[in-house]
Amino acid sequence: MYNSSTGNSMLCRDFMRPRIIQASLKTQKEGIAGNTKVPRNVNMEKLRSGYLFPEISKREVQHIEKYPDAKLISLGIGDTTEPLPDIIASSMANYALSLSTAEGYRGYGAEQGNKALRKAIAETFYKDVRIKETEVFVSDGAQCDITRLQLLLGSNVSIAVQDPSFPAYVDSSVIIGQAGDFEDKSRMYGNIEYMKCVPQTNFFPDLAKTSRTDIIFFCSPNNPTGHAATRQQLEQLVKFAKENGSIIIFDSAYAAYITDDSPRSIFEIPGAREVAIEVSSFSKFAGFTGIRLGWTVVPEELSFSNGFPVINDFNRIVCTCFNGASSIAQVGGLACLSPEGFAAVCSITDYYKENAKILLNTFASLGLKVYGGKNAPYLWVHFPGSKSWDVFTEILERTHIITVPGSGFGPAGEEFMRVCAFGHRESILEAARRLENLYL
Repeated sequence: MYNSSTGNSMLCRDFMRPRIIQASLKTQKEGIAGNTKVPRNVNMEKLRSGYLFPEISKREVQHIEKYPDAKLISLGIGDTTEPLPDIIASSMANYALSLSTAEGYRGYGAEQGNKALRKAIAETFYKDVRIKETEVFVSDGAQCDITRLQLLLGSNVSIAVQDPSFPAYVDSSVIIGQAGDFEDKSRMYGNIEYMKCVPQTNFFPDLAKTSRTDIIFFCSPNNPTGHAATRQQLEQLVKFAKENGSIIIFDSAYAAYITDDSPRSIFEIPGAREVAIEVSSFSKFAGFTGIRLGWTVVPEELSFSNGFPVINDFNRIVCTCFNGASSIAQVGGLACLSPEGFAAVCSITDYYKENAKILLNTFASLGLKVYGGKNAPYLWVHFPGSKSWDVFTEILERTHIITVPGSGFGPAGEEFMRVCAFGHRESILEAARRLENLYL
């Protein structure tokens, strides 16, 4: 019978305490390195340097050590800063407390997500585009879903990415085995089609010059450029995918920031249900960067070349590799999509939009060409003739502001800096003053 006595608790703690194996110590003393006979994954060896954002964090730590009294402002890694609305935080707190009661305790949930939340996502974001709740898979974030989609697709597919683009698309493709070797001269991986999306092309690829690939990663509004693809552009993309028999992986994580008539979902485009998967997130829309909640939409019509439904295989991936998003996070997601909660998170999104406007006006007043900042929380600032890491270092050293070098998003990002509008208003205003002092 269960016994909660102190003695038994101590035994439990002792049982779980790791033990030092003397044989291992002896091996170390004898000078054997302890290497196994397991070879390293060759795909990991192909990755270049570190992942971009941990590298930024490392340089931030070094700067703080060098200037311990400086007030550092981060306009770099896109992490939200404003507190969660009370209705959302309270809903999660109350649910967490209910887990301490016999009536309120819940264990595993459905791997695909809470049914009520799947329905709320479908009705809130896809009401007019025929997405069913059964086509919505709740997850622990869009970036995690990108990796699960790579597992779904396997190593024998060809891929295309925007250039510049979010680094996870390329790095996950390298890890899964879709990419060739890195070419130092071009700064590109072999076997990956880089679709140049620059100001001269209105941040959209020249599809007439784009080779056919199995998979097309496309983010709108784009991270890092902040460009939201127009309806006409997305119609071209869907047509291109249909003609080539490709699948679009559409990342709409920043759709809540769109202020004009640009589509917020790929499924607003006729025919997209036959060629597209959409990933999205509560992170930047509702401030869930640390809570971790997102979703993926896989339409029933989407199929592989043999006619097998993609949704069936993705469901298998989810059931095999994932036990479902945190039930506490999902309760928070439901609160976000309630009328009161949705209004509250939208007001925070508006706050970040105003931050972006302040920074946009600042860079424009300095005579710098700046893109984005209107449909996304990111600004894409051009420093002609400069190396982006050099600009990063100059801004950091002289203003104590963290930004992100554009080259970290692909070769087309050289000469650009990504500046993030997440931050407290006083920090944004102070950053604007420091930048004006640097460049005026």
